[in-house]
Amino acid sequence: MEALGWWLMLVGSLRLASVWFGFFDIWALRMAVFSKTEMTDVHGRTFGVWTLLTCTLCFLCAFNLENKPLYAATFLSFIYAFGHFLTEYLFYDTMAASNLTTVGIFAGTSIVWMLLQWNAHQPKSITKSD
Repeated sequence: MEALGWWLMLVGSLRLASVWFGFFDIWALRMAVFSKTEMTDVHGRTFGVWTLLTCTLCFLCAFNLENKPLYAATFLSFIYAFGHFLTEYLFYDTMAASNLTTVGIFAGTSIVWMLLQWNAHQPKSITKSD
């Protein structure tokens, strides 16, 4: 497995921990992510399902880096997640800067790395010479 695949496995595992908090420990999720707002159990479960989907994308992409549509969907999941949390911080004031920084480190690294590797995992075409 390539280094990007290992990184995606790490990020997927960290996201999996967030799934646990969303379903079973809403207080910890509130303190770790949305420290400036009230969260209901429904919000926690919604966050858990959304995070489970992005976690699944990370794991699938880690083992299938050559699959361009899956790669693009995983890449976009990082863009969407970071955009969501940035919006929560800038416009709705529901996140602390330290929490956004943590999200930014993982999402930002993933976005940049995946952009740099965008075409690196495509099968090499074999040209037939006449």
